[in-house]
Amino acid sequence: MEWLNYHHLHYFWLVAREGTIARASQLLRLAEPTVSGQVKALEESLGEQLFQRRGGRLVLTDVGRMVFRYADEIFTTGKELQEAIKGKPGGRPLRLRVGISDVVPKLVAYRLLEPALGPKDPVQLSCVEDKTDRLLAELSTHELDLVIADAPIGPGTHVRAFNHLLGECGVTFFATRKLSSQLSGPFPKRLDGAPILMPVASAQLRRDLERFFDTAHIRPRMVAEFEDSALMKVFGEQGRGVFPGPSVIEREIRDHYDVVVVGRTEDIRERYYAITVERRIKHPAVQAISEAARERLFGPRR
Repeated sequence: MEWLNYHHLHYFWLVAREGTIARASQLLRLAEPTVSGQVKALEESLGEQLFQRRGGRLVLTDVGRMVFRYADEIFTTGKELQEAIKGKPGGRPLRLRVGISDVVPKLVAYRLLEPALGPKDPVQLSCVEDKTDRLLAELSTHELDLVIADAPIGPGTHVRAFNHLLGECGVTFFATRKLSSQLSGPFPKRLDGAPILMPVASAQLRRDLERFFDTAHIRPRMVAEFEDSALMKVFGEQGRGVFPGPSVIEREIRDHYDVVVVGRTEDIRERYYAITVERRIKHPAVQAISEAARERLFGPRR
């Protein structure tokens, strides 16, 4: 049976955490060649390279990031054990590492994740926002437990993961009271020629909006396009144009940005997915998110 040398793992963990062998050596009060040799011994025992040199820096490889995540849990648990023995407050919170696609509105992301922070089972939440493809790469190496996206993982993606539909809703168009009063006629015709703020072309919502406009034979005047939906809403708040948002958070958008509803449509459907490496969701916090989304956030009353 092969045994893991936890002294070697501890030295690796400190080097990865501190970023350099020099700083880790200072903490350990050991010579740099000693620490370097221990890390090398761990790499040899695992048969994998854990660091790469880029310029004067040590950068974790994909395997190195995975090993660091396990090491971090091991040594964090050890510290909690010592504190529990000393009578300090214990109760290790469950960790949930979530990647949020940058096209998912912040208010929707909060409403989806909020059930995981319930008082029953403490959860330590870690959120990362990025492009969906980069988040899926991190999901594949188990650096993330969950990715929240506005579209399912496609058949051409080289990541073995599963889509779990959290819910869907229509789209509402918003504007300041002043701008809305300048738009005449029934919806959606009142959008014809109106200044509008749009998501970037790569967003699923952008493609759906363009199909909707084509079908309705209207041509709004695009003022600006945004990757960040929150920034788009700020521009809308300042009266720069009509902007779309998920109907499921219509009230929050109206209250937060002091805007009014220009019109609503169910012909555009905003969908939100939980993407995991599990066919069946097992993580209790992810189960709480999924159940709350289907029963409360996107439930029948909506």
